[in-house]
Amino acid sequence: MPVKITKSTLSEGARELCKRDKDLARIVDEIGLPGLRSRTPGYNAILKIICGQQISTSAAHAISERLAAIESPMTHKTALKIGADRLRSAGLSTPKVGYALGIARAIESGEFSFRRIACMVDEAAIEEMIKLKGIGRWSAEVYLLFALRRPDLWPVDDLGIVKGYTHLKGLNEYPNRKKLMKIGEAWRPWRSVAARLLWHYINWVERKG
Repeated sequence: MPVKITKSTLSEGARELCKRDKDLARIVDEIGLPGLRSRTPGYNAILKIICGQQISTSAAHAISERLAAIESPMTHKTALKIGADRLRSAGLSTPKVGYALGIARAIESGEFSFRRIACMVDEAAIEEMIKLKGIGRWSAEVYLLFALRRPDLWPVDDLGIVKGYTHLKGLNEYPNRKKLMKIGEAWRPWRSVAARLLWHYINWVERKG
């Protein structure tokens, strides 16, 4: 099993999934494989994930651009140095400013370490990350999937995953979390690749209008 997703292992995983599910095969046939979206591990990656919580993609991108104008990639030390007012002026809400600074303080004190996270298996890493205020399971899974490029994450709380699966399968209503978890079992150990395919697909559908 690969340690992380690369262009090669993305193709390998997609080939295996296409054998198991004709609708996933249809994604690849119609629009090809997704690009290898990834983020550099560390504070800046989790800050971007926090930016994207419960707002539109365009709004999250605008905030990320303003943060990048301050420092790119943003480090926890810089976040602590510039403080709450500067982070708020970049567009972060008051709760998100608190999350960003709380995580920065946890890193600075040694209470939390992205290096330790990188050495943990998925579930242990998720459990460690959700101890941080502002980081739920979805945020932790997205970090592991994109920053560490882990191969078997299945973020069923993501609306893009839900919408992508629903549209792909021609369903009349969204499947619930329990059902999606069961569906994902058939795609182990390549659930991250399945997630990437579904995001790729629903983005394509929505661009078509």
